[in-house]
Amino acid sequence: MNILAEIIQSKYGEVAKRKALTTTADLEKSPLFERKIISLKQALLDSKHFGIIAEFKRKSPSKGQFIGQLSVEEITQGYVKAGAAGLSVLTDEVYFGGTLADLIAARTHNQVPLLRKDFMVDEYQILEAKANGADVILLIAAGIDTVLLNRLAKFAKSLGLETLLEVREKEELDGNLSEYIDVVGVNNRNLKDFKVDINISIETAEYIPGQFLKISESGISTPAVIHQLSGHGFKGFLMGEAFMQTADPLASCHSFINSL
Repeated sequence: MNILAEIIQSKYGEVAKRKALTTTADLEKSPLFERKIISLKQALLDSKHFGIIAEFKRKSPSKGQFIGQLSVEEITQGYVKAGAAGLSVLTDEVYFGGTLADLIAARTHNQVPLLRKDFMVDEYQILEAKANGADVILLIAAGIDTVLLNRLAKFAKSLGLETLLEVREKEELDGNLSEYIDVVGVNNRNLKDFKVDINISIETAEYIPGQFLKISESGISTPAVIHQLSGHGFKGFLMGEAFMQTADPLASCHSFINSL
């Protein structure tokens, strides 16, 4: 079993346990549930800094532990001050060390679009995202089938959230593009073996219809790559490890955006 399949399989059990602890009614009573969503799509279109979406994550299965002495509040605020158009927060606990508390902390201290990055398999997770301050949810085409993905996208939109469809290859676009998708992200990292290839974004770009805003995810480490991908129509760039694996993620983000 590859790592993505392993994560997805464990996610079903994880969600079942959380359902037993917190009801959907309780989630809907959250003070954050009724807040006005901040549009990631619009923020990327308006960005003066090449639409950097800066990611906070504590660890990864391939790179191990990232987090040092700085808190999620300090890091995400630093990202925003550096010019990030949006934030991404990993909330998967088992494989990435994140929690919904990280999402809330980022929301409390920042007024930019916030992506809950996790492995979505159930509507309950989307209710959690809204109740904990997210503006956008991630739907990974390689992780779930088309029927479930479309169902989750429609449900997210019914709550007013935006949706980010993540694909790895052009075949994953088939059946997953709809009126319920706001942004299409091409992941340069293969979640089955964690190999990275920037050319994946370039090769897939031409197959993404023009009405969908395109972003490139993972493996972006130099301004030259940003400029290259911009030439292929990408308006946003999700970057995590390039900042998180350094001694000072804030300074790294600031320096990177300045160099653009």
